Amino acid sequence: MLKGLVGLVTGSASGLGRATAERFVKEGGKVVICDLPTSKGSEFASQLGENAVFVPTDVTSEKDVSEALNICKDKFGRLDAAVNCAGIGVAFKTYNFNKSLPHKLDDFTKVLMVNTVGTFNVIRLAVGVIGQNEPNEDGQRGVVVNTASVAAYDGQIGQAAYSASKGAIVGMTLPIARDLASQGIRIVTIAPGLFDTPLLQSLPEKVRHFLAKTIPFPSRLGKPEEYAQMVECCIRNPLLNGEVIRLDGALRMMA
Repeated sequence: MLKGLVGLVTGSASGLGRATAERFVKEGGKVVICDLPTSKGSEFASQLGENAVFVPTDVTSEKDVSEALNICKDKFGRLDAAVNCAGIGVAFKTYNFNKSLPHKLDDFTKVLMVNTVGTFNVIRLAVGVIGQNEPNEDGQRGVVVNTASVAAYDGQIGQAAYSASKGAIVGMTLPIARDLASQGIRIVTIAPGLFDTPLLQSLPEKVRHFLAKTIPFPSRLGKPEEYAQMVECCIRNPLLNGEVIRLDGALRMMA
């Protein structure tokens, strides 16, 4: 159960983040919904009721994230879990030999800025708030849950930027866990496979069906609710720390 816990979820106006925010409220918790000003975050927060608040947030902005944390403290009094779901991607080969075009450096940089730097920005600021909590009997004060991807391990053609950004999240999980251990703050990263998010929903049904069949078992796209369930498991299990969990139905992406 998440009863009584306060969470801050980035990228929570849609997809995996939305399902996670919904689960917080459904299970008796409270949540700060962080997403871009252009998102439907405000509408979503209204649907969830008084135990949710939307704060327009660019995760790469220290000012925006600090403001979200201040609102979290003012409205709910504390922060127990920060969940990083905000992310973007591009699809472009390192070099397009047919058009004599290299991968745009700006695109590569932007993906790393949002996915990797944005994730770290939220972590470094959120733990300052979580660390103010009174420790429980285990000495724990709170939890951080990140979102990587199976692309960190099995990157596809055209995914150099995305795979690099998610691989960096995987790589920083253990050292951050070690950094935060003395303060009783855990950190866990989830590496989802193919999930039925707005991104995949935009693909033709034939393509979606093909992708689903590449998953050994169950041979279907993951449900955002199943990601949210894993977030709850990460929060509730006191021994999960410094670990990356693949949530992918045994999927191993081929080139």
